[in-house]
Amino acid sequence: QVQLVESGGGFVQAGGSLRLSCVASGGTFYRRSMGWFRQAPGKEREFVAVISSLSRPSSYADSVKGRFTISRENARNTVYLQMNSLKPDDTAVYFCAQGTQGTYSSLSADFDSWGQGTQVTVSS
Repeated sequence: QVQLVESGGGFVQAGGSLRLSCVASGGTFYRRSMGWFRQAPGKEREFVAVISSLSRPSSYADSVKGRFTISRENARNTVYLQMNSLKPDDTAVYFCAQGTQGTYSSLSADFDSWGQGTQVTVSS
């Protein structure tokens, strides 16, 4: 069973940047797509970004396109989310997730392992 541990969240002013990391232990990280999702208070969890097992392709939610970048280092079992030009609407708990074998998807149902989440708070 894979374990995913996120880090890098915190408090930042609007316009600032944060870099989230997610380290996987166990499982077959290099064979799986990896995704980032987020959940704001009172809202449903939503897709942020996904990256395929070999780093290309990657896809983004329209709300973060051009501001966020997902990347991965298979040698370190790590996926990253670089977040620039942050806005108060980006405030949420951010979760990394591992895709089900053979999938490349933005649907949460296609991810079978989830981290515990890291809080990102953006002040105006």
